[in-house]
Amino acid sequence: DPWELYAAGALTGPNMLVIGQLGLGKSALVKTYAWRQIPFGRRVVILDPKREYSALAQAAGTAPIRLEPGGATRLNPLDPRVDPVGQARLLAAIAGSALRRPLRPEEHTALDLALTHATRGGEATIPAVVAALFNPTRDAAASVSTTPTALAAASRDVALELRRLCAGELAGMFDEPTTPDVDLSGRLVVLDLASVYQSEALGILMCCTAAWLQAMLATDTTRKTVVVLDEAWAVLRDREIVRWMQASWKMARANGVQNVAVMHRLSDLHAAGDADSEQVQLARGLLSDSETRVIYAQPPGEIEAARELLGLTDTEADLLPRLGRGVALWKVGRRSFLVQHVLGRSERNLVDTDQRMTTTNPQTP
Repeated sequence: DPWELYAAGALTGPNMLVIGQLGLGKSALVKTYAWRQIPFGRRVVILDPKREYSALAQAAGTAPIRLEPGGATRLNPLDPRVDPVGQARLLAAIAGSALRRPLRPEEHTALDLALTHATRGGEATIPAVVAALFNPTRDAAASVSTTPTALAAASRDVALELRRLCAGELAGMFDEPTTPDVDLSGRLVVLDLASVYQSEALGILMCCTAAWLQAMLATDTTRKTVVVLDEAWAVLRDREIVRWMQASWKMARANGVQNVAVMHRLSDLHAAGDADSEQVQLARGLLSDSETRVIYAQPPGEIEAARELLGLTDTEADLLPRLGRGVALWKVGRRSFLVQHVLGRSERNLVDTDQRMTTTNPQTP
């Protein structure tokens, strides 16, 4: 338990990274880890891009919150409970990710002015920010010694990319105030993003969901919360989102949150960019901020990356290709363990992701 270990001085931060190829037991571990935290009063919230946690939600007595274009549920990542600095950082991360480049100074300035204008009208929303980017006021332009026409032209690319989140194929998810009946009070909450799993904007959508979620959790400091970010590779491929995610990771201790990032392989970190790029350094920083690392068997081609990124000993590195299913190397603070994950009989139906492959077709003779 990260909070018990923190209190004992064995960890300086609660975050966890789980790495494993398909079929080795990674998903089973994450699901049972979440399930077993509940009796101890922990709340679990899961960002589920592949609809793998519905059975777990049902067992906990909750229904997944389904986010889909044109659906019934909206989340406002610019919710008033997000502080202004956090709102600006999120918008910059979304825009930079969509543009595949850092924002220029004039774009940052225009975005800040548009956010300020959108907030004056009440609760800021992404459509309100987009409208302010397309049609800046005279006062906003004058505050930076330019004209409304020039300010709008300088930020047009940003406006067009943000508009994608509130128009077209992504409309109806993050373009209005949060739906009033969205409930995070349950002991296990699943945010279902499966309808956009194939979207190129998946990382952006996960970022928006996580930003809203952090704002909600920050207002409730009475419960310790485990937040599972499945398919974390989707956010690691975008530098601006990785920067935002790392800043959020660093707030985990203050917010009483354990972030659990789940990915297939360590090369996902290198896939973020060139070996010496800022993007890869940010991804490595994210790894450093995850003091609990659970590593399932890795193919030979991944061993050197694991050795370097995780600081493995020769013995640990030699073990990785030979670990059996359900066995993982756990690095917890400065200590290492080989752990065999054992499923209870009642847990099998909650974690079985192979059911469609192994269940006999009832029509088959």
